[in-house]
Amino acid sequence: MVAAAVSTIWYVDAPDPGAVLRAARADRKTAHALVGRLHPGMSSEPLDRVPLAQAAAGDPGRVYVGSFPGVTVVCSPDLAATRPSQLPESWRRTVASENTYLVVSDPTGARGAVGAWRRGMLRRAFDATPVDIAEDDGLPFVWERPFWGGEFPIRWPLDVLPDPQALPFHPRRFAEAANAAWLGFRYTGRAGGELDPHEIEVWGFELYREGERPPTARDEPARPPARRWWWPRRTSARGRALSGHPHAE
Repeated sequence: MVAAAVSTIWYVDAPDPGAVLRAARADRKTAHALVGRLHPGMSSEPLDRVPLAQAAAGDPGRVYVGSFPGVTVVCSPDLAATRPSQLPESWRRTVASENTYLVVSDPTGARGAVGAWRRGMLRRAFDATPVDIAEDDGLPFVWERPFWGGEFPIRWPLDVLPDPQALPFHPRRFAEAANAAWLGFRYTGRAGGELDPHEIEVWGFELYREGERPPTARDEPARPPARRWWWPRRTSARGRALSGHPHAE
């Protein structure tokens, strides 16, 4: 399975978010307004649209937002910096949605984390590596049963003795399943007919402190000054005649 880093939060009101993502196009104006609410005291400069598969992990100093009818996604590395149940309220309730979902998949740390809120109230929080559960709160969803039932065991290398406390599944695969159950697609191991995250486009925004120049403008190469010709140019005989100077300079 190809590693895919994911650090996203979703605000969902649509009954079928997958259908919305398949048909709609992200609105930049609404997305830009949301960036301002999520990052008070910061300014932002709009960038181009990029595929969600590329933006899902976020980039330092940037945030990616897709604003669709009834579905909004924010991609930022800041979302992976804390446990789901401890996510700041500014991230959980900035958009007053019926459902809020957090999905984090970190290939470097072999970590998967998910969070689900219903009208702002926490329903489920899970955060783990293959051998360590950092958080497991709330009642499991129906889609979790095969994982806890041992249907997706971790395949350990032949020369590695499994840890006795290891989970019966990989947390990153668990996070992908949550994404599929809640949003209708996954980043790796897509099933037939599922939406391709490469086909979902979101807007990028460069963040900078108020009073600073936008990074996109600051990083542009300076244009060389226009060359000025200081020596006199020779004119044709016709030109000298018209100007009243019949002799060459």
